[in-house]
Amino acid sequence: MITLRNVTLRRGAKVVLDAVSATINPGEKVGLVGRNGAGKSSLFGLLDGSLHEDAGEFNVPAQWRLGQVAQHMPETDEGATAFVLAGDTRLMEVRAALTAAEEANDGMAIAHAHADLADAGEHDAVPRAQTLILGLGFQVHELDQPVNSFSGGWRMRLQLARALMAPSDLLLLDEPTNHLDLDALVWLEGWLQRYAGTLLVISHDREFLDAVTNVTLHIERQKLTRYGGNYSAFETLRAQQLELQQASFSKQQEKIAHLQKFIDRFKAKASKAKQAQSRVKALERIERIAPVLADAEFSFEFKEPANLPNPMLAISDAVLGYGEKVILRSVNRSVLAGQRIGILGANGQGKSTLVKTIAREIPALAGTLTEGKGLHIGYFAQQELDVLSQESNPLEHMIRLARDVGPEAREQELRNFLGSFNFTGDMVQQAVGTMSGGEKARLVLAMIVWQRPNLLLLDEPTNHLDLATREALSIALNEFEGTVLLVSHDRSLLRSVCDEFWLVGRGEVKPFDGDLDDYQKYLLEESRRLREAARVAAATPAPTAAPAVNPQALRKADAATRQQLAARTKPLKKELAQVEARMAQLNAEKAALEQDLSGTLPPDAIADAGRRLKAALQALEQAEERWLELSGEIERIEAA
Repeated sequence: MITLRNVTLRRGAKVVLDAVSATINPGEKVGLVGRNGAGKSSLFGLLDGSLHEDAGEFNVPAQWRLGQVAQHMPETDEGATAFVLAGDTRLMEVRAALTAAEEANDGMAIAHAHADLADAGEHDAVPRAQTLILGLGFQVHELDQPVNSFSGGWRMRLQLARALMAPSDLLLLDEPTNHLDLDALVWLEGWLQRYAGTLLVISHDREFLDAVTNVTLHIERQKLTRYGGNYSAFETLRAQQLELQQASFSKQQEKIAHLQKFIDRFKAKASKAKQAQSRVKALERIERIAPVLADAEFSFEFKEPANLPNPMLAISDAVLGYGEKVILRSVNRSVLAGQRIGILGANGQGKSTLVKTIAREIPALAGTLTEGKGLHIGYFAQQELDVLSQESNPLEHMIRLARDVGPEAREQELRNFLGSFNFTGDMVQQAVGTMSGGEKARLVLAMIVWQRPNLLLLDEPTNHLDLATREALSIALNEFEGTVLLVSHDRSLLRSVCDEFWLVGRGEVKPFDGDLDDYQKYLLEESRRLREAARVAAATPAPTAAPAVNPQALRKADAATRQQLAARTKPLKKELAQVEARMAQLNAEKAALEQDLSGTLPPDAIADAGRRLKAALQALEQAEERWLELSGEIERIEAA
């Protein structure tokens, strides 16, 4: 297990952790939460060995293998599959040993290397790597494309796949969802739920944390507090804890005031001096309870739109894309005043193309877009953070905006406005290039709010926002009187803001009849459909002239084929059903053990439950692997 005992950690002169203690048991999945700058990444540095404690005792089992996403952007012409495969360092070492043995013509070493390769999973290494790549949203034809041919966000997905490929006992993930869309996010959740090792994850996506974690570590004011349960459980427990602390503090303050009043009243009277002195000593002995010092919550609101045209926008028979590349056809949609629309769809299907066309960033290739009179669009795009002038400061950005777009304002008014977005004091003069991603995102939001739009187009607005700012954005959008079109992988934001959805996929835009849970089921079905289409395309031979066929003979041949197929697949399907039953049993056992671990157990019971949970997870992983093998074998037989 991982243990911290009275650990103090400094970054320069700043104390990040002050005499903290915590224990992380094998197999636990831990969410690390706290405000930006609280020290979450510093704790990761302690765990991966890049930082060292300044005081106290810190221990990670020496035999544990560490998995972590490299933060640098990969620059290589290596193919995507080969790049991800190289994440399995053990496999790469054994392959190198085999090559060396073959060059030395050492028969014994060659035999040992082949045995080691089998132990390292050589037989299914490439399929495992490609499963990770496809799960994170890549297409089949991209499996062997050079890494450098992908954009930055896709290359970071390959870094994530490479980290997942590496065998590990401890996996550290710092904001793994930032470069993912919703379909890849759902896949990653499933993968992490099956991960058998110990997981620590930093994320500002509450639904992701709820799905993959069963323990929460909270960093606040240099202290580290452990809570049993996922993020929602943590919020509930912390609220109860703060309420109890405040009640105890208030009660203690009343007692102190009562003692102090007696001392002040009687300390000068000789007849009461002894009693007064005893109360002074009692006052000194009281261990003071700290008051609840709530952090100032960030909040903002969108200004009331000057007008609300209805309909705001009408799209008729539109063809959308770039240049000669058509992405969406026959788009016929209307946007009405007050609608809150979530735009869903797998990556690359055209969500951003649709939003950019509505935002006037790119023209429609055909058809018409009719805007309502007085339409005023506020557009937040991921690349907007890069469009900000890196040398300019927030105040200069606002002065230019007020001059070029309006409304005009005095400098003090602009300073006050920036202050409402937490740009206070010298921060209004800080160069944007030195700011964090979250600060840049807040500046873009401030600039949109200033323009007083009646239609908000938001394309992944939460990527750099912490949980508090995401909550503020959700509240502001719900109070906004205009119309919202939202693209986001943050399901909590989508659930709280949107009351209808559009689905972008297969070259069209249509209403989605369902909620986000239905959409996740749709994603799984779509993934299966694409895999089947790719398998059929790979197995289909080139067309040739077909000879004349006797229909009766064809029917007899089909019947015989079906009988043979049933005979070959029956034992496999029987075993598949047994494996599914075993998986259901293991999932129930896993849920029960996680529930036990989230409660208050004695240390020996915690250790025993942790061992049983790890065994159950390993058995579940083996069962799932067998399920995949059986399913694949049945598919191959049926395809043949």
